[in-house]
Amino acid sequence: MDITVVIPTYNRYSLLRHALRSVYAQTLQPKEVIVIDDGSNDNTSEIVNEFKNIIYVYQPNKGVSAARNAGIQKASSKWIAFLDSDDEWLKEKLQEQVDLHTQRDVLVSYTAERWLRNKQEVKIPKKFRKIGKDPFLENLSYCNIAPSSVMIHKSVLKDVGVFDESLEVCEDYDLWLRIALKYEIALINKALVNKHAGHDEQLGFRKNLEKFRIKSLEKLLCNIDDAEKKLLVEKELEEKMIFQNRK
Repeated sequence: MDITVVIPTYNRYSLLRHALRSVYAQTLQPKEVIVIDDGSNDNTSEIVNEFKNIIYVYQPNKGVSAARNAGIQKASSKWIAFLDSDDEWLKEKLQEQVDLHTQRDVLVSYTAERWLRNKQEVKIPKKFRKIGKDPFLENLSYCNIAPSSVMIHKSVLKDVGVFDESLEVCEDYDLWLRIALKYEIALINKALVNKHAGHDEQLGFRKNLEKFRIKSLEKLLCNIDDAEKKLLVEKELEEKMIFQNRK
């Protein structure tokens, strides 16, 4: 199973090095690793001196969605694994997902993760803990799937579309819901990703997330045929708009 790893990055040279080391420590190696440098003005371009077998692409700053989409477009493999440049994989992460996709007829999978702050593990809030029964419901209020945990077949992205570049944040929330409407998303309930929480560069901690979730749900309503799911989205949208108006 050929896999392309797509890593978007922006001014994170030191963190990117750790992310890449976790890729090359995998027990199952990917076919290719694509780093999309989204307009960094630090020394990110020097990463090619340490990791000579990566595909490094520089583009003017357009945001994380555009960076991931550029990586998707350049990927030569049928399978894509996303990794944010501030996260790391445990060494068996890719092997575990390949095993799952070999055994089951599913085109999307994700894993649990550990949250780290200042190198210390922190408790994951209850709303972000994995269940894996109904990914659509489990991601409707909050994004419960970490991009760095996802492996996906390119045919799914061709069908439902890629990351919405008009969303400053919550682009992952938007895409996972679109996918969950049409496809099974399988959970490997093992912490196979180290997610570094709370550092200054994380966009999600600096933006009004609910505003972008509302925008995503409004779009989603135009593409739902399932009456039951449509009611769920309408209810969630109403609750978010009430909350937003109180702020």
